[in-house]
Amino acid sequence: MKQNPDKTDYADARMLAELSRVGMIPPVWLAPAPIRELRLLVRLRADMVARAKAVKTRILSVLRQQRIVEPHKDEIGGRWRGRWLEWLASERTGVSEQGAYVVRMHLDELRLMAAKIKEVESRLRQLTCADAIVKKLLGIKGVGEVTAWTMRAIIGRFDRFKTGKQLARFCGLTPRNASSGERVADAGLIKSGDSLLKSVLIEAAHRLRRYEPRWEKMGDKFRQRGKASSLTVAAIANRWVRSLHHQMTEEPVIAA
Repeated sequence: MKQNPDKTDYADARMLAELSRVGMIPPVWLAPAPIRELRLLVRLRADMVARAKAVKTRILSVLRQQRIVEPHKDEIGGRWRGRWLEWLASERTGVSEQGAYVVRMHLDELRLMAAKIKEVESRLRQLTCADAIVKKLLGIKGVGEVTAWTMRAIIGRFDRFKTGKQLARFCGLTPRNASSGERVADAGLIKSGDSLLKSVLIEAAHRLRRYEPRWEKMGDKFRQRGKASSLTVAAIANRWVRSLHHQMTEEPVIAA
């Protein structure tokens, strides 16, 4: 089209119409307004969770800087739980005066962020309480609320993909090949796909590997072959998303 001597809007429009008629231009799915609204809330929650993690990291950095030894988890439980937080806010930690002030400020911020996250999650539940696709996702083993919300917001409709492989590639779960000549090798996952969606699906694959016999068996098979744990989890995520496409499209779901 660039080299066409007849460079006019009419000629370009006619060429595009011809390409569309013969199927040379792939269709593009534009998310409707409800899905775009859901994306706003999902990304807001993800941003708040990331900020809360950053606050936790700053608290732990204060303990490391002052060489504070934490009590054993058998005594006060795991980190960020009730008794551990009580120990952190008490004078038993041995943190300096200014260090204790910094920790208190961070704990106040952490409590505020936790309340805001719960508020956003409550809003997400209200927004998706009547969503047929979210309900169907929640009925699948290994899918929780956060996973269902994220997949609904970013994927939208599952039936817009012809195969599970197309869906897996959209999610960024397709292995990247790095072969050259006689050398055959993989180079991790492809760089495309939404980073939030990919991270949620990888977390789901970790849960499936621990609790679902089918994926646990697949993980054991990869481990016996000497495959890295990260590669195993990525492979489980890829296979699971492909099977999920079949589950979500075998019966039509009325949705936007």
